Amino acid sequence: MNEIRTTCPYCGVGCGVIARQDAASGHWSVAGDTEHPANYGRLCSKGSALAETLDLPHRLTEPKIRQRNGQLQTVDWSVALDQVAEGFRRTIAEHGPQSVAMYVSGQILTEDYYIANKLMKGFIGTANIDTNSRLCMSSAVAAHNRAFGSDTVPVSYEDLEQADLVVLTGSNTAWAHPVVFQRLVAAKERRPDMKFVVIDPRRTATCDIADLHLPLAPGTDALLFNGLLVALAKAGKVDATYVRDHVDGFEDTLAAAQSDAPDLETVAQRCGLPQKDIERFFDLFAATERTVTLWSQGLNQSASGTDKGNALINCHLATGRIGKPAMGPFSITGQPNAMGGREVGGLANQLAAHQGFNPADIDRVGRFWATDHLATEPGLKAVDMFQGLQDGRIKAVWIIATNPAFSLPNANQVRAALAACPLVVLSECVDNTDTAAFADVLLPATTWGERDGTVTNSERCITRQQPFIAPPPLARHDWWMLCELGRRLGFESAFDFPNAAAIFREYAAMTGFENTGNRDLDISAYAALSNDEYDALAPSRWPQPAGRPAVEPFSDGRFFTPNGRARMLPIRAQGPASALNPGHPLRLNTGRLRDQWHGMSRTGIVPKLMTHFSEPTLSVHPVDAARFKLRGHQIARLGNAFGIAYARVILDDNQRLGSLFMPIHWNRAFAQHGLVNALMNGAVDPISGQPEFKTMAVWAEPYPAQWFGFALMAPHVSVRESIQWPGDYAITIPSVNHHRIELAGVESPNDWLGWAKNHLGEAQSEADTHQWIEFADQASGRFRIAQISQGRLDWVLHITPDSRAVDTAWLAGLFNEQTLTADMLADLMVGKPAGPQEDRGPIICACFNVGRNTLVKAITEQGITDVQTLGTCTQAGTNCGSCIPELKLLLQTAATTTGSQEPV
Repeated sequence: MNEIRTTCPYCGVGCGVIARQDAASGHWSVAGDTEHPANYGRLCSKGSALAETLDLPHRLTEPKIRQRNGQLQTVDWSVALDQVAEGFRRTIAEHGPQSVAMYVSGQILTEDYYIANKLMKGFIGTANIDTNSRLCMSSAVAAHNRAFGSDTVPVSYEDLEQADLVVLTGSNTAWAHPVVFQRLVAAKERRPDMKFVVIDPRRTATCDIADLHLPLAPGTDALLFNGLLVALAKAGKVDATYVRDHVDGFEDTLAAAQSDAPDLETVAQRCGLPQKDIERFFDLFAATERTVTLWSQGLNQSASGTDKGNALINCHLATGRIGKPAMGPFSITGQPNAMGGREVGGLANQLAAHQGFNPADIDRVGRFWATDHLATEPGLKAVDMFQGLQDGRIKAVWIIATNPAFSLPNANQVRAALAACPLVVLSECVDNTDTAAFADVLLPATTWGERDGTVTNSERCITRQQPFIAPPPLARHDWWMLCELGRRLGFESAFDFPNAAAIFREYAAMTGFENTGNRDLDISAYAALSNDEYDALAPSRWPQPAGRPAVEPFSDGRFFTPNGRARMLPIRAQGPASALNPGHPLRLNTGRLRDQWHGMSRTGIVPKLMTHFSEPTLSVHPVDAARFKLRGHQIARLGNAFGIAYARVILDDNQRLGSLFMPIHWNRAFAQHGLVNALMNGAVDPISGQPEFKTMAVWAEPYPAQWFGFALMAPHVSVRESIQWPGDYAITIPSVNHHRIELAGVESPNDWLGWAKNHLGEAQSEADTHQWIEFADQASGRFRIAQISQGRLDWVLHITPDSRAVDTAWLAGLFNEQTLTADMLADLMVGKPAGPQEDRGPIICACFNVGRNTLVKAITEQGITDVQTLGTCTQAGTNCGSCIPELKLLLQTAATTTGSQEPV
């Protein structure tokens, strides 16, 4: 058995993974690394399925250049890179260095990030390089810098476990960072007196561990923390000695908070919360010294996200709860290497090694890189950068490992900007992203399992991400491509790196250059690592300075401001940037699902990860559903001036009244009109530049579909991806032995059977002849057609006039048959199987494909009252544990229904 230690490529928890290859079969499997300090062997549903993503469909394997006719032509690397270099060189010569840009990603490794930053800021001479981390964590970065003088996260996962009170705000940790949530659940089991407060407008799976849930009004987070600061002062819980010795700005900050949130009644009224619940939260915080406050996108993705972060940090500084075990403010990062990117200057307003655009840092970085071309002012942040593409300020852009046509706000405008830019270069591992459609040059990149470098997780832990499979022959590391561009632009010696280890050594040396403890980031102890030592690098948290002991940040009361003191900031709470009005009466919140990651280019190919939620959904409170005539399972259309999206309605009384929730993951590769970011207006935080994604004003209405349907396609049939499905709602759902396309529309083809033969019939199998099974009832609007080749089912299309859910498990089973029997052909004609079929219901446990109906049956028939017994009976929850909050909710519902008082 061949074993390689690496890290998971999904969220910022940074879980250690062991990839194992069976010597006999050559097959790879994955398991959690029991020795890695981030997860100690735990993996979530996504991480557990990583081995199923090694063979990515739509893999980009060769460099390609778009011709004048719009077609892509395969070229060799020298031709592709020469075209990129000539495009950048010509653009810079004609319009200056500010006319070119790079947009990078928290998905790439620190070594890739470092080279991109060095090339753009150090030698091309522009800071127009930003990262998609701008969309998730830049407000936390800005809050850290304002308060601490550095982008320092002063809390670890162990602090979370050892705290007596954990406040989770703006974070559905159970789904977005599942392993951290599992660690918190285990800590609660060890110490039952541990308390949790969850602050979130909707009741999420994270509330499973909540002693108190505060479903505050969207956008009122800063007001709540201003109220907390006032309450702490009134209760005499301010640490006057700590403030005197280590903090500036206390009096002005408290005065601003007192003006904003003078009393509990005001806070309760403006936050839309019961006064008693706010008082309980304030009392818990005041009484519990060992408190960690964890926050994420719910605060950051706001036009006032920096202020929200500082309002939270103010409460920790005022009470001296920072730099000590089991206490502090904890911003948990969204992407696997968002922290690594911040370290090497991936943001447009930073220089490498946590340095900024002040004269001293500019001089130091310029001398270290031995360059006269260093950028001397911040560049364009993400949203502004793509506005620059549209208005012509940016004429050449290189995009690396990210999909801005999907992920940026006001996505339709971003697409127009990409179309307007004269040169768009994209380095990617797959060729079917929304952004790839706009690329003039496509460069095949290595991906997880092939890459070689390091990542830094949310608690500042640096880990090696090791390669364990060979990439396609022409795929290259991003750092290699960037070095090749640097050489072609005339900077040969600065980009003469033989491997990732050499890049890491230079970066490590830079962190220690003229650093006597006056800068937070220092890993200079690694600057002399040999290649073998680099390969064997154990997970470790920075700082790791050379020649002096490491000090845990702020444990000595010293911060990285000019005077060494922390800063409290006066905060005035601001409402959402998008105002409600009669035409847009609802707030739209967006976020992640439990089993999916970003644009699903990896998770979306794993059938079991598509079972929990297989379509874009819109969660609506039943009262709002009645108000806007939305019905469960039917399709809603929602929108505003920026765009329109379609989603399947879920009635959910955990939603706050007046608020909707829609997941972010569906792009054009999976959904015709499921792109939720098309509805975002692009409003940004004026300090951080981070866009607002959580509180957009929208309208919602029933989609007046006149027909509904689905198509199932066998994997041995090659369906053209360019097919234009009828209707506005077309969702592609990968499964084990077929692909399913859910359909709905207003206008329909005059002849469904003819449409199917003309469009789906072009998906030829290897067989020379086809057999057709056809059923048409024009009067009722029901049509069924299937294509069979040499006894095997190629595809089937069903159209009906209603939206009733149809169980297609029996149809999916037919794709396994090498030859369809007469009875099976008869079932196809009738549209349903002759015998009874088990209906598992919606899938709750993705690992073992256990449905809600199966679980409810086991609970009721066997009198099950606890998760462990339910797992023994059904396997649900016994692998990754991500579904346990939902299992508990089922048990609670069953207990309420039966009147049982048994514990769950």
